[in-house]
Amino acid sequence: MGIYLFKKTANTLLTLFGVVTVVFFLFNVLPGDPARMMLGQNEDQDQLAIVQKKYGFDQPLLTQYGYYLNDLSPLSFHWHSPDHYTSLESVNYTFRHLIKLNNGSWVVKYPFLRRSFTKQGKKVTQILKETLPNTFILAAASISIALVLGLFLGLVSALYKDQWQDRSILVISTLGMSLPSFFTAIIAAWIFGFVWHEYTGLEMTGSLYELDDFGEANRLQLKNLILPALVLGIRPLAVVSQLMRNSLLEVYNQEYIKTAKAKGLGPRKVLFKHAFKNALSPVVTAISGWFASMLAGAVFVEYVFGWNGLGKEIVNALNTLDLPVIMGAVLIIATIFVILNIFVDLLYAYLNPKIKFN
Repeated sequence: MGIYLFKKTANTLLTLFGVVTVVFFLFNVLPGDPARMMLGQNEDQDQLAIVQKKYGFDQPLLTQYGYYLNDLSPLSFHWHSPDHYTSLESVNYTFRHLIKLNNGSWVVKYPFLRRSFTKQGKKVTQILKETLPNTFILAAASISIALVLGLFLGLVSALYKDQWQDRSILVISTLGMSLPSFFTAIIAAWIFGFVWHEYTGLEMTGSLYELDDFGEANRLQLKNLILPALVLGIRPLAVVSQLMRNSLLEVYNQEYIKTAKAKGLGPRKVLFKHAFKNALSPVVTAISGWFASMLAGAVFVEYVFGWNGLGKEIVNALNTLDLPVIMGAVLIIATIFVILNIFVDLLYAYLNPKIKFN
C-alpha cells in the first residue's frame, strides 16, 4: 500500500505539472496585455509600467513561467530586491522561512493563484472559495439523484430482462444520453420555472443563497437546487442504469451465483448478498468520472439557471479574458480529478478484495 501511494503521489504531481505547463502557455499566448486588463480604463503609461514590473509581465515568457511555478509551489523562493518579481501576497501565506539568504528566502507556503484581472484585484483563491462549494453541492445532489435512481432502474431492468420494463428503461436511458445538458436546462427552466410556475413554485433562475427583500442578508433557497440538479443528473442516471443492468446480468452468469442458487438461497439474498456488491465496480468508475466531470462540465447548466458556481464563473472569466481565474479554476478541477482517481482505486480494493496494489 505504501509503495502504491508513493507511486500514485508521484504520478499525480507529474500530471499536475503537465496541466500547469499546458494551461500557462495556452492562455499566455493569447493577444492582449494582462497589465491593461488589470487596470481597465484607468490606465496610463506609468501605471502600466508599474504593474508590468510588479507582476513580471515585462519579462520573457519562460521567465514568467518560472515565476508562475514559484507562486504555485509550496516550496518557493522570494527575492528581497524590488528588481525581481515577488508575489507579496504569497509571502503573507508563509508558514515559515526555511533559509534566509542575502538576496531572498526559501519559504514554505500555500500555493498562490494570483489575483483577478477584472474584480478589483480580488484573490483567485477567494473567488474559488465562494463559487466551488456551490458547484460541489450541485454536483453532489445531481450524482446522488443519478446514483439512487440509476441503481434502482438498473436492478429493475436486470430483473425484468427483455420485458416491457427493461425496454422502457432502455428508451429513457437512450433519450437521457442523447439530450445535451444546455438544451435540457433551457426546456426545464421554461416549463417548470415559467409555464408551470404556479404549480411548482420553482423559478427559472436562482442560486443556493439569495438576498432577502431588504437586501441585507442571504437566505438559503434549496428549491433553486431542484431543477439544475435534475438536469445535470439526467445523463449520469442513464449511464448508471445501463451499467448496473449489464453488470448484474454478467455477474448472474458467474459460477458462484449459480452455486448460491443451488444451495437454495432466495432471489433477494442472491441479489443483495452476492451479486449487488460485485456488480458495483463499473458503476463506481462511472460515478467518480461523472462527479469530477460535473465540477468542470456544469458550465452551461449553471449559466442557464443563474447558479453562482464555478461553471458560471469560468464563463464570465472567459468573456472578460480574466486569465488568473480561468487558470486557477482549471488547476483546481485537475487536482480534483487526480484525487478522485486515487480514491476510486482504494474503493475498488474494498469492493473487490482480489485487487492487489503494486
